[in-house]
Amino acid sequence: MDTSPQSKERPILFSAPMVRAILDGRKTVTRRPVKVQPHTDASGNFCVGRSNYGQDGYGKPVTKRFINDCCPYGKPGDRLWVRETWYCDHSEVLSGPYLKPDDLDISEARDDGTLVYAADGLAPYEQEQPTWKPSIHMPRWACRILLEIIDVRVERLQDITYEQAVTEGVHRGALREWCASDEGGACHKYPIPAFRDLWQSTGGDWDANPWVWVVEFKRVKP
Repeated sequence: MDTSPQSKERPILFSAPMVRAILDGRKTVTRRPVKVQPHTDASGNFCVGRSNYGQDGYGKPVTKRFINDCCPYGKPGDRLWVRETWYCDHSEVLSGPYLKPDDLDISEARDDGTLVYAADGLAPYEQEQPTWKPSIHMPRWACRILLEIIDVRVERLQDITYEQAVTEGVHRGALREWCASDEGGACHKYPIPAFRDLWQSTGGDWDANPWVWVVEFKRVKP
């Protein structure tokens, strides 16, 4: 594990089904679109905007420098803290901003239902209807999942393999068929079509086959 001062920590958003997949150990990688899509020039060089990242000796795109220069998620050894849909039944938190109250013990709050997470299927304390806080508004102190990056690369979306689709957290049901998540949906014999459904459920364009960041991680203690 990289514990050097140069290591960084960044937030990352996950949906409730993907949070459950991480907690279950089924999801150990995430793919995210490269914001400015790379292209290859007439000589086969790997380019992003006006930046040229050249080629390697085998004619394949050079991506290491591109990753170091451009990846918004970090490098191996860096950490990602997961933002998920949440709720905290504490007057200071409810009134905002979402600063940690001095009298709030995080461990106790999770145990007694003061701090809860939508991925667990729990309604906020003493409420019949959840008034969940969006994941984008989760503060660092409320985070319960910390991930350490073990590998970063860039590839085309449709280059995903059978094994990689499985580690994206797609769900295998009782009939041994694959679907996008544990929330159901279309069933498939293989995991890649299930991952395609998962990608499209977030608004992604599978047919466009974009370049994506592939971030592999392991869960570590927060």
